[in-house]
Amino acid sequence: MFGIHDFGVFLAASIILNLTPGADTFYILGRSISQGRKAGIASALGIASGTVVHTFAAALGLSALVAASATAFVAIKLAGAAYLIYLGLRMLLARPSASPLQTGCSSAGFLSVYRQGLLVNVLNPKVALFFLAFLPQFIAAESADTLPAFLVLGACFVFTSLVWCLCLVWFSAAWGKRLRGGKGANWLNRVAGTLFVYLGVRLAISK
Repeated sequence: MFGIHDFGVFLAASIILNLTPGADTFYILGRSISQGRKAGIASALGIASGTVVHTFAAALGLSALVAASATAFVAIKLAGAAYLIYLGLRMLLARPSASPLQTGCSSAGFLSVYRQGLLVNVLNPKVALFFLAFLPQFIAAESADTLPAFLVLGACFVFTSLVWCLCLVWFSAAWGKRLRGGKGANWLNRVAGTLFVYLGVRLAISK
């Protein structure tokens, strides 16, 4: 189907990879615990949308261009790192009374967090290279048109990833709700901000 082979192996590998904690996982956990379930859902949807972008990039060969250009890879990596650090510092430097999305999430706030999650994922070139290396392993080399195969595999990966991320959001937000209140909310914002800065620095210095 669509030139895809060993689909069962792909599905099992996707689930295992999704269960393995990564930068996206910690980003979603940070949002969910510090800002609540709706913010966590927005982040998960943003990350999933970023994965869709990487799927199309791999299918169209854009990821290969990034892999072939050291300058492009470093530029995208540093942009992603800078954005994560910016988000972290904004949370760390926020006034104690400012706790966005602490008790709710307006439409504007939901879209803002969604866009942030999207950018965090899209600006991570390692995700692009992962899709370029992972998806083609399950696509027949003799296929005349590989785009449908990339899209089907990418959609399956996004679906399994989103289900897992939403489970994380549900449980982590419930746990964080016990801590969000009074000084607890400010403390959680500081912790989440520190986590985002750490993730940004780790991305910047990674090879």
